[in-house]
Amino acid sequence: MQQKTHFTNLLEINLAMFFISTSGALGRYIDMPVPVIIGFRALFAAFFLYAYCRWKNISISIAPKDRTGIVLSGILMGAHWITYFYALKLSNVAIGMLSIFTYPILTAFLEPLILKTRFQKMHLLLALLVLLGIYFLVPDFDLDNSYTKAVCFGVFSALCYAIRNLITKTKVKSYHGSTLMWYQLVVISIGLLPLLFVLDSSGISGQWLPVVTLALLTTAIGHTLYVLSFKKFSITTASILGSVQPIYGILIGVVFLNEIPSLSTIIGGALILTAVVIESVRTYK
Repeated sequence: MQQKTHFTNLLEINLAMFFISTSGALGRYIDMPVPVIIGFRALFAAFFLYAYCRWKNISISIAPKDRTGIVLSGILMGAHWITYFYALKLSNVAIGMLSIFTYPILTAFLEPLILKTRFQKMHLLLALLVLLGIYFLVPDFDLDNSYTKAVCFGVFSALCYAIRNLITKTKVKSYHGSTLMWYQLVVISIGLLPLLFVLDSSGISGQWLPVVTLALLTTAIGHTLYVLSFKKFSITTASILGSVQPIYGILIGVVFLNEIPSLSTIIGGALILTAVVIESVRTYK
């Protein structure tokens, strides 16, 4: 029974990673200003999640003492999405997605400080393995090219994502994952709503299908499944297991955008997958 439960947990987080990984190809494909894309993404996803919570009778009420943390997590999530999509626009699916996967390393350092957990040397070693994989996947650094800027946006995005995950981890015992994700989407929607009227958002009429896909599949379903995994794994473990996401994203980019990975990309992906397999075995034991 324990083995079956563990396998189910691993399957769910991998499914979450596959859904979330569609953000790379969709972020490259949708032709609108980044704040507009994220604004519509949050609005539509909030609607879908609210409908789901009503259907499943999931409470969306939160205690006053938790509001500040949940609002802050929403702001961080919005900053993560915006900077991540700028990284995608400035480079490609591989560079955009892989640059944010410094977040398992950041999480490994931040979790003991924020959640007062014991620092595990193995997590640091696995995070360094992920970093080595990213080294092979990122091209030569040049401060004058857009790829370097993309990596900078990606690393800042990773920092926002790591802190957001750690804050959310403190709330998952008290609230359903859909509730937490819905409030974060509401915060992002409110923050970006004015920009939908200031920036050019006319492209939504011809690109509503990929935007709705981004909102429903990538966000409402994918990110909610990922938040639910926080109940079953530590944040660092979930982060390292989630490192399979770029592999899925790159494969989707190959199929739909014809972005063929290089040999170094394959080597980097193999290193990342190695870290995922090792951590999967460790969490089972």
